[in-house]
Amino acid sequence: MKILCNLHPALTLVFAIALLAAFIDSAATVARKGKYIFFVGTYTEESNKGKGIYAYSYDAETAHVAPIGLVAQTTNPSWIAFHPSRRFLYATNEVGNFKGPNSGGLSAFSIDRTKDGQATGKLTFLNEVATRGAGPAYVTVDHTGKFALVANYDGGSVAVFPIREDGSLGEASAFVQHTGHGTDPERQAAPHAHSIDLSPDNRFAIVDDLGLDQLLVYKFDSAKGLLTPNEPAHAKLDAGSGPRHFALHPSGKFAYVVSEMKGTVTAFSYDAAAGAFHPLQTISTLPENFKGNIEDAEIQVHPSGKFLYVSNRGDSNSIAIFTIDADKGTLTLVETTSTQGKTPRSFEIDPTGALLFVANQDSNNIVMFRIDQNGGFLTKAGQLSPIGPFLDVPSPVCIKFLKIGE
Repeated sequence: MKILCNLHPALTLVFAIALLAAFIDSAATVARKGKYIFFVGTYTEESNKGKGIYAYSYDAETAHVAPIGLVAQTTNPSWIAFHPSRRFLYATNEVGNFKGPNSGGLSAFSIDRTKDGQATGKLTFLNEVATRGAGPAYVTVDHTGKFALVANYDGGSVAVFPIREDGSLGEASAFVQHTGHGTDPERQAAPHAHSIDLSPDNRFAIVDDLGLDQLLVYKFDSAKGLLTPNEPAHAKLDAGSGPRHFALHPSGKFAYVVSEMKGTVTAFSYDAAAGAFHPLQTISTLPENFKGNIEDAEIQVHPSGKFLYVSNRGDSNSIAIFTIDADKGTLTLVETTSTQGKTPRSFEIDPTGALLFVANQDSNNIVMFRIDQNGGFLTKAGQLSPIGPFLDVPSPVCIKFLKIGE
């Protein structure tokens, strides 16, 4: 404190604010330390080898990982989401014929607990409902815990389902069928809703439609589970780009959309009051000299807000690392890092921001990387599990962390 007294008053204030920010960030990191379970959704049909949802224990203090095993046998649980209470888990069953043609399924599970309330990782099936559109690829739960929202990729639609007190699902409270097409006659002959996310204030549902090259925005009624088009109703992306997934910056000021077909990320400024997105920049996820097939997949912002990560499938099989301009929200590509596997369909950053877990679907493994907190770089993690940084998981697709005790 003596140092502070010798500084100019203005500098003293700046230094004090910096110290406070560092303390808050450190406290938040400590709060995220602890023991977790991460659940893995897989593909189970055709050439895929998964059998359902798998679970692993994860100690954020030591970064040690240990397998729990297959915790729910279900068909193509390609995306999973937790209830805010952390008592229930929801999984899309990415099929096209559940209870008749042209519909997938959405399954509800309770998360088993010990007598003292600790999650064991085991799941108990509650029920399954038809999503009213084929190929559901994404599910999210609203912040009140009353509704689950689903994006039907093959059906080109979105739907909302009430969540009962026991965690089971009711019939749809809202359904919206998208219409139109994009410029690519093979990939965009019809709508393909690929993801659905909620704004932090729970007022807007944000949908990436790969077939329409649009980021659609709906007003979400969290009391009745209804969707109505926002004004403006969408933000347009480059023709033929194929928007897939969405990530919001921790500041709430910026948003990022990864486009599967052109291998790009589009940065937006976000008007939270209006639910409106304004484009700032579109940048490639691959080096300038890259030649080969492009199929981007997942996108996430680091908890610090300093870095953005994107998975490149196709011939690259890499993670693209970007730095984020804190004031402008724009991106700079730093490098791409091999995922040490094939087809990185998704990845997840652990809650402490220390490790990045990549789900390599076609090489049947999850690879763990350490994140450099200064530059965002990735290095293959050491001996975190009995077999090292590789976890043997059949056809992994989606990874989500649950803190034990929550």
